[in-house]
Amino acid sequence: MGGIELLTITVLAVFVGFEVVSKVASILHTPLMSGANAIHGIILVGAITVAGQATDGWVLAVGLLAVVLATANLIGGFVVTDRMLEMFRGRNVSGKGGKDAAAPEKGGAK
Repeated sequence: MGGIELLTITVLAVFVGFEVVSKVASILHTPLMSGANAIHGIILVGAITVAGQATDGWVLAVGLLAVVLATANLIGGFVVTDRMLEMFRGRNVSGKGGKDAAAPEKGGAK
Protein backbone atom coordinates (compact mmCIF):
# COMPACT_ATOMS: atom_id res chain seq x y z
CA MET A 1 0.00 0.00 0.00
CA GLY A 2 1.14 3.47 -0.79
CA GLY A 3 1.07 6.52 1.41
CA ILE A 4 -2.14 7.91 -0.10
CA GLU A 5 -4.05 4.69 0.58
CA LEU A 6 -2.84 4.56 4.18
CA LEU A 7 -3.74 8.23 4.71
CA THR A 8 -7.20 7.65 3.24
CA ILE A 9 -7.81 4.67 5.52
CA THR A 10 -6.64 6.67 8.55
CA VAL A 11 -8.91 9.65 7.76
CA LEU A 12 -11.91 7.37 7.17
CA ALA A 13 -11.20 5.49 10.43
CA VAL A 14 -11.11 8.79 12.34
CA PHE A 15 -14.47 9.87 10.91
CA VAL A 16 -16.12 6.49 11.51
CA GLY A 17 -14.70 6.28 15.05
CA PHE A 18 -15.94 9.77 15.88
CA GLU A 19 -19.43 9.02 14.56
CA VAL A 20 -19.67 5.71 16.42
CA VAL A 21 -18.44 7.07 19.76
CA SER A 22 -20.57 10.22 19.55
CA LYS A 23 -23.71 8.07 19.23
CA VAL A 24 -23.03 6.11 22.44
CA ALA A 25 -25.34 6.86 25.36
CA SER A 26 -23.77 8.54 28.40
CA ILE A 27 -24.34 5.54 30.65
CA LEU A 28 -22.24 3.35 28.33
CA HIS A 29 -19.15 5.56 28.27
CA THR A 30 -17.55 3.83 31.28
CA PRO A 31 -17.64 0.33 29.71
CA LEU A 32 -16.44 1.86 26.46
CA MET A 33 -13.48 3.44 28.27
CA SER A 34 -12.65 0.10 29.90
CA GLY A 35 -12.55 -1.56 26.50
CA ALA A 36 -10.40 1.25 25.13
CA ASN A 37 -7.97 0.79 28.05
CA ALA A 38 -7.59 -2.88 27.13
CA ILE A 39 -6.81 -1.90 23.53
CA HIS A 40 -4.28 0.68 24.76
CA GLY A 41 -2.56 -2.05 26.77
CA ILE A 42 -2.17 -4.11 23.60
CA ILE A 43 -0.81 -1.06 21.78
CA LEU A 44 1.73 -0.56 24.58
CA VAL A 45 2.90 -4.17 24.24
CA GLY A 46 3.28 -3.67 20.49
CA ALA A 47 5.25 -0.46 20.98
CA ILE A 48 7.59 -2.20 23.43
CA THR A 49 8.07 -5.02 20.94
CA VAL A 50 8.90 -2.61 18.11
CA ALA A 51 11.31 -0.64 20.30
CA GLY A 52 12.98 -3.83 21.50
CA GLN A 53 13.60 -5.16 17.99
CA ALA A 54 14.73 -1.87 16.44
CA THR A 55 17.95 -2.00 14.45
CA ASP A 56 18.02 1.56 13.12
CA GLY A 57 18.31 4.63 15.29
CA TRP A 58 15.20 6.31 13.91
CA VAL A 59 13.10 3.15 14.39
CA LEU A 60 14.26 3.01 18.00
CA ALA A 61 13.39 6.69 18.49
CA VAL A 62 9.91 6.25 17.03
CA GLY A 63 9.42 3.04 19.06
CA LEU A 64 10.41 4.75 22.30
CA LEU A 65 8.14 7.69 21.48
CA ALA A 66 5.32 5.20 20.89
CA VAL A 67 6.03 3.57 24.27
CA VAL A 68 5.90 6.94 26.06
CA LEU A 69 2.70 8.04 24.30
CA ALA A 70 0.98 4.67 24.77
CA THR A 71 1.88 4.69 28.46
CA ALA A 72 0.50 8.19 28.93
CA ASN A 73 -2.65 7.21 27.04
CA LEU A 74 -3.13 4.08 29.13
CA ILE A 75 -2.64 5.86 32.46
CA GLY A 76 -4.87 8.73 31.39
CA GLY A 77 -7.59 6.28 30.39
CA PHE A 78 -7.52 4.63 33.79
CA VAL A 79 -7.66 8.02 35.54
CA VAL A 80 -10.65 9.11 33.47
CA THR A 81 -12.41 5.77 33.99
CA ASP A 82 -11.85 6.04 37.75
CA ARG A 83 -13.33 9.53 37.79
CA MET A 84 -16.32 8.33 35.80
CA LEU A 85 -16.87 5.45 38.22
CA GLU A 86 -16.77 7.93 41.14
CA MET A 87 -19.96 9.46 39.74
CA PHE A 88 -21.77 6.14 40.15
CA ARG A 89 -20.64 5.37 43.70
CA GLY A 90 -23.15 5.91 46.48
CA ARG A 91 -23.04 8.87 48.78
CA ASN A 92 -22.17 8.69 52.47
CA VAL A 93 -25.52 7.78 54.09
CA SER A 94 -24.22 7.13 57.62
CA GLY A 95 -24.25 10.84 58.53
CA LYS A 96 -20.81 10.65 60.20
CA GLY A 97 -19.23 13.59 58.44
CA GLY A 98 -17.22 13.68 55.30
CA LYS A 99 -17.85 15.62 52.12
CA ASP A 100 -21.50 14.58 51.86
CA ALA A 101 -22.54 15.53 55.39
CA ALA A 102 -25.08 18.30 55.64
CA ALA A 103 -23.66 21.68 56.60
CA PRO A 104 -25.14 23.36 59.70
CA GLU A 105 -27.55 26.22 59.02
CA LYS A 106 -26.25 29.74 59.47
CA GLY A 107 -27.77 31.80 62.26
CA GLY A 108 -28.75 28.91 64.48
CA ALA A 109 -32.27 27.73 65.35
CA LYS A 110 -35.18 30.18 65.14
